[in-house]
Amino acid sequence: MVEEPGRRIVAQELASGGGALPWVDLGRFIDRAMEVAREDYRGALARYGAGEWVFFDRGLVDAVGALAQWSGEEGVWGLLEGFEYWGTVFLTPPWPEIYVQDHERRHGLEEAVREYERLCRVYPSLGYEVVVLPKVSVDERVDFVLEWLGMDGGVGRGGMG
Repeated sequence: MVEEPGRRIVAQELASGGGALPWVDLGRFIDRAMEVAREDYRGALARYGAGEWVFFDRGLVDAVGALAQWSGEEGVWGLLEGFEYWGTVFLTPPWPEIYVQDHERRHGLEEAVREYERLCRVYPSLGYEVVVLPKVSVDERVDFVLEWLGMDGGVGRGGMG
């Protein structure tokens, strides 16, 4: 699994005293998130190949979507060219019962809900199928995904992850 670029960037920037933080310079943060997401994609492809499952906790679509919202420019979607993810995206809705702010995630639940709603529109508009994960325990969510993919005795849908 490839960890979320945003949280890694925030941790690095906080540790180094950098300014590419969403609450300091959102534009620089988004640029950095796109850069890291591209590196993650290329690294996963080089390491695992096109036929292996790789799970990205967020990726380039999320970063470009943030850029589109921040800049108001619709032409930014061309930045996704050459970065093809599998056609299904598993989204976890922000749940008040488990949502936690921390040193790296400073935005509140309301902002998380707006972002989730935006992603629920963005992914289908780009041709992705969205599967919303059920509000169950982490283990049950893992079982749900594995079953959905046919990796745990389920029917499966096949394809690159």
